Amino acid sequence: MTAISVGQAVILGVVEGVTEFLPVSSTGHLKIAEGLMDIPVDDKSVVGFSAVIQVGAIAAVLVYFFKDIKRIVSAWFRGLTNREERYHHDYKFAWWVIAATVPIVLVGLAAKPLIDGPLASLWVVAGSLIVGSGVMWCADQMGRHKRGEDDTSFKDAMWVGCSQILALLFPGFSRSGATMSTALVLDLDRVAATRLSFFLGIPALTGAGIYELKDALGAGVGAAPLAVGTLVSFVVAYASIAWLLKFVAKHSFNAFVIYRIVIGVALLGLLGTGVLNA
Repeated sequence: MTAISVGQAVILGVVEGVTEFLPVSSTGHLKIAEGLMDIPVDDKSVVGFSAVIQVGAIAAVLVYFFKDIKRIVSAWFRGLTNREERYHHDYKFAWWVIAATVPIVLVGLAAKPLIDGPLASLWVVAGSLIVGSGVMWCADQMGRHKRGEDDTSFKDAMWVGCSQILALLFPGFSRSGATMSTALVLDLDRVAATRLSFFLGIPALTGAGIYELKDALGAGVGAAPLAVGTLVSFVVAYASIAWLLKFVAKHSFNAFVIYRIVIGVALLGLLGTGVLNA
């Protein structure tokens, strides 16, 4: 018996695909779904499974933004040998993404026992959902939304990249929510904030998935559930990305704020009444 069945993998793949890039916390929703299906949220193989199927969502980003990523990567390689190319924004942006990923890697490795243990609690998820909602609402109100993607700087990338640590330590806070909120405080418009969040998530989430693969396979999750969950998350995430970019172009983040509060309060109720085990 594996820790997660193929049927459960399909459900978790859908949850991951829908929520990975929406600012509602994919980790939080995965843990809630796992709890409702009586899957131990702090089991080593389950934590690994959640990280691995994120790769499917990241693959959706790679496909959706293929032209942009190809342009940026090409500029980076050209800049390695051509000094003039190093003045182009795409070359510098590639280095910024690399540099902005370093903090979350270091914290992730150092704090792994906490992340896989006490911080995996559904109580933490509930609190982070609610607190993160307040942060997101304040950021959306404070931001002047006057800067586009071409106006981003190294400082912007580093601040946004470091904000991913909040979601790493407090599942429920949301990586997308943290990065988008930080970008909004820096006065980026909502579309630029969303796209920056996507690009910064590629190395961090891909690395996490590869790193956790051995734990997921070695501790009880079979290859079939992993493959199915990853494939489903890819398909659903692609549709989610397309919808989100259209949504943020015309709407504020208030709908996500309200949704997060409702889910957070409902989760507290389920935990408090014993329906769910933390």
